[in-house]
Amino acid sequence: MRNKKINILLVVLVLFLVAWMLKGTFFQPGAGDLKAGFKQVAEYRNENNTGPVQYVFSVTVKDTLWSEMETYGNYKPHHKGGTTKVYYFLEGTAAPLFLSPGNINFESSFNKACVAMYEKSAVGNVVLTKHPFQ
Repeated sequence: MRNKKINILLVVLVLFLVAWMLKGTFFQPGAGDLKAGFKQVAEYRNENNTGPVQYVFSVTVKDTLWSEMETYGNYKPHHKGGTTKVYYFLEGTAAPLFLSPGNINFESSFNKACVAMYEKSAVGNVVLTKHPFQ
């Protein structure tokens, strides 16, 4: 009788732990939970899988919530030894639809509309620059 109670208790405990782990797996916060209204306009990823991988994104935002911009950038993919750049533009302004690799990632005509740039370096250092082209 006592073994039966212990077995039932262990089964309930295991079921609780499995449910708790599944909840943690499927209900992680993401970019959709942020309040600034992020909308990705364009992205670039170089095809070099053996060297540094470079990601570049252009994103429109409804509001300049700097902390949320950094959080959004942290959600973007990043490879060890590579770089990730996210350029932010206010909603309703012109944003680049095509991005390219290197230091200059889009046409200079979009520079005035860029309100911030998130950059994660090869060693993982994060920098959020407000108005990077002014």
